[in-house]
Amino acid sequence: MTDINLNHLAIVVDDLDAALRFWRESLGLTGGAVQSVPSETVDIAFLELGDAHIELIQPTTADSGVAKYLAKRGPGLHHLCLEVPDLDAKLAELHSQGYELINETPREREGRRYAFIHPKSAGGVLLELYESKATDPEE
Repeated sequence: MTDINLNHLAIVVDDLDAALRFWRESLGLTGGAVQSVPSETVDIAFLELGDAHIELIQPTTADSGVAKYLAKRGPGLHHLCLEVPDLDAKLAELHSQGYELINETPREREGRRYAFIHPKSAGGVLLELYESKATDPEE
């Protein structure tokens, strides 16, 4: 058994309100309070999905990385986020194995440490790693 867990699947959208209506009204998911994240130039909403979440992401500027992603690929799956018990150790391990890290040192938002692994190293999937903690990502 591994000590790595799914935290969330992130979906990039061009209309956060419409996306929330779909996930809440059509599928009955709960949560989804919209949060502005100026440092990432996005608005986000986390929806409850068992022990994990679905994160909806809408860019707030036309020139951000997420906006460029949306313009190039359209709405859809953006990244997968896994929780690890020791983010620094996992990043060092991945780096020593030759994997390409987008963030060689963790970033932090609202007390949550995270880093991204380049899709070239993760089978074409943008991978976000969260450091495990007792609270969920909405706090």
